[in-house]
Amino acid sequence: MTIRDRAKSVLPTGVRTRVRGSLVRYGEWTSDQRPLPDFLIAGTKRGGTTSLWRYLLEHPLVPRLFPAWNTKTSHYFEENWGRGEAWYRSHFPTQRQRRALERKHGGPTRVGEAAPLYMFHPLAPQRVADLLPEVRLIFLLRDPVERAYSHWKERRTEGKEPLEFAEALAREEERTAGERVRLVAEPTYVSEAYDWYTYRARGRYLEHLEPWLDRFDREQMLVLPSETLYREPAATYARVLDFLGLPPHQLARFEVFNDRRSSAMDPAVRAELSTYFAPYNDALAERLGMGFDWSRP
Repeated sequence: MTIRDRAKSVLPTGVRTRVRGSLVRYGEWTSDQRPLPDFLIAGTKRGGTTSLWRYLLEHPLVPRLFPAWNTKTSHYFEENWGRGEAWYRSHFPTQRQRRALERKHGGPTRVGEAAPLYMFHPLAPQRVADLLPEVRLIFLLRDPVERAYSHWKERRTEGKEPLEFAEALAREEERTAGERVRLVAEPTYVSEAYDWYTYRARGRYLEHLEPWLDRFDREQMLVLPSETLYREPAATYARVLDFLGLPPHQLARFEVFNDRRSSAMDPAVRAELSTYFAPYNDALAERLGMGFDWSRP
């Protein structure tokens, strides 16, 4: 049982609300004692970000966000930008907490968050560059065909997608028309359609990575095929720890989180998407100098 679940089981709703409010205010009051994060897992959605984040939290030198119910992200650089830096800092452990962990475990702490929309949001790269110029960035890139289908399954399961997959793909441009332009024009605007229904658009990875490549040294960026994480979790985890400057750590097991079983994709839809993404995949592989199992149909 998690800390959040234990609190729910023993505290009345009204008390929980007051406790949560007090903790949030405390985090903001002490924000000047809370260093900004060292790393961001910035994408992609349905690419294994939750699994990698959970693996990192099992490392003794990677503390959780604050308060404890913030399990993965603050959504600061997209949904909560208007709340300001003090609010953002409130989500991270204090310098005192970090030093205590370092004394106990004999190594450097690394603090971060995982937010798949950061990679895709048009304003996030510059916002991150302005506030966190030295941050380490991790991007997990999954076969865009499988990613799109998994994205649709998630929306469908959550009751946010009434359309079948083929129709949702066909109507994507119509449903998201003007949303990216509005996000740029209105810095505090939040678009559910841009987050929920961008099945094709999110898989055009290079156009979303270019703004990060333009603003950060390549050495600050680790791009990993999601399939490598799934197939070789221990080796991938070790590589991520090395990238973050953390000492090696062995996990007892590598559980897959947020996996969604379902019927197979329609072969005709799969073929159409594979053809659609092929030139984008080729451009990505050439730009990054990397090979991907899914780069050709």
